[in-house]
Amino acid sequence: MKKKYKKVVVGGTFDRLHLGHKALLRKAFEVGEIVYIGLTSDEMIKEKQYSERILPYEKRLLDLIKFLEVNKYRNYRIMKIHNAIGFTTKIKSLEAIVVSEETYKGAVLVNKAREELGLRPLDIVVIPIIRSRLGCKISSSLIRAGLIDPFGNPIRREEK
Repeated sequence: MKKKYKKVVVGGTFDRLHLGHKALLRKAFEVGEIVYIGLTSDEMIKEKQYSERILPYEKRLLDLIKFLEVNKYRNYRIMKIHNAIGFTTKIKSLEAIVVSEETYKGAVLVNKAREELGLRPLDIVVIPIIRSRLGCKISSSLIRAGLIDPFGNPIRREEK
């Protein structure tokens, strides 16, 4: 089946790989022949909520590779990123960026940076936010806080 784009990019921390991350990655592979994955460096995540609980880069990288292998995704490149723009201005042949509704603003920033360098802006492919069984978005922050699991199920706390 012919893909819509030759080269697409997707980025994130991909901490405690959850249903939202998986939906984002699946969409990237659905629309792109080659998927460039920007994985945030440990330095970049220091300002995130519960940053002390974010898994180290190497562990997140291994978890990401495991997901890609289990799903038999082959045409990808994982690159460490140190800021929101990452390598998107260095690979001129990128055609699209895959984001969630929540991270759409990041795609706009990427396109602004590309346009400032005279590069073609990327088409923006947006997936909806994946909701937990509690009705809130599934996020690594909620998983790190111990409120939900990676599938969006609430974690029952022992009553004291």
